[in-house]
Amino acid sequence: MRIDHQELSGIGERIVTAGGSAPEEARLVVHHLVEANLRGHDSHGIGMLPRYVQNLKAGTLIPNRRGRVVKEDGAFITYDGERGYGQVVAREATLRGIARARQEGIAVVALRNAHHIGRVGTYGELCAEAGLVSVHFVNVIGHGGLVAPHRGRDARLSTNPVCIAVPAAEPGRPIVLDMATSKVAMGKVRVAKNQGKTLPPGLLLDARGEPSTDPNALFGTPHGAILPFAEHKGYALAFICELLAGAVAGGGTLRPENQTQDTITNCMLSFVLDPARLVAQDWLKAEIAAITAWVTASPPRDPAEPVLIPGDPERQSRASRLRDGIPLDEATWKEIVQAAASLGLALGKGGVAA
Repeated sequence: MRIDHQELSGIGERIVTAGGSAPEEARLVVHHLVEANLRGHDSHGIGMLPRYVQNLKAGTLIPNRRGRVVKEDGAFITYDGERGYGQVVAREATLRGIARARQEGIAVVALRNAHHIGRVGTYGELCAEAGLVSVHFVNVIGHGGLVAPHRGRDARLSTNPVCIAVPAAEPGRPIVLDMATSKVAMGKVRVAKNQGKTLPPGLLLDARGEPSTDPNALFGTPHGAILPFAEHKGYALAFICELLAGAVAGGGTLRPENQTQDTITNCMLSFVLDPARLVAQDWLKAEIAAITAWVTASPPRDPAEPVLIPGDPERQSRASRLRDGIPLDEATWKEIVQAAASLGLALGKGGVAA
């Protein structure tokens, strides 16, 4: 099925509100999720709501908490998410980082103890819109590993994303690198499972540590593992994310003692800097525009697929899905309906029926 983004937002807001959130919190959370769908990242979109409802009931996600500053020291901010919705507390932490970077020229923000923060590119985009450069490292604790280390047979790390964002040289076109350090995001494996599709070879290991194309291999007991991208390079970057977001930011790493709850806890270490402290802004925009034009002028190997810059695929997806609606497979819709029913809401394809 395809659902208009506004209709999908309305459904999501009713579910989050039924889970105990104030209307403004529900709006923030669901806007983030639906934006992920619009930008083509269904793994971090509205399909996460059933897991959120599960964690609400388990008490590992607490509505209406905005987090709090634990410590401030010049350019450094430590922020505790207090188990609140990650979309809310990570936004609060990022906005504080933006304000501090404008004041000090640079900010280092350590976010810990947040529920799932969603698409990390959102926070890079916030910084880029403010004219700032940012780098974000994320790890995940609260559940077992999902990604095998290079040369390993079982999961020891998570998908540990990295985001780097640079302000736009032209309106609406910031450069936003947002990627998992695994070959595929866990949510994309979930989407493939729900769609009844197999995955390309070389992405997964089964529970025995053997190659598999079956997305169900990641969700069985015992479960398999996703492979890191670029072999040793992706693994090394994932390990660095674990150290920076988990150890340096103070939220904990994915050692066995931090896998005891079946929840999603994100930690993020962000560096936000004001490039105006380094270089004239007119020159910077001209330089970004020039290198963008040079790189994207490379003759495409496939005429239907021109060279893009990081962030362009998401913008293209958003334009298409705003026009045509957001695709939602039947299995994901069924999970959303069941999650809503557990909160006393009855959903049909048109939204809340009762």
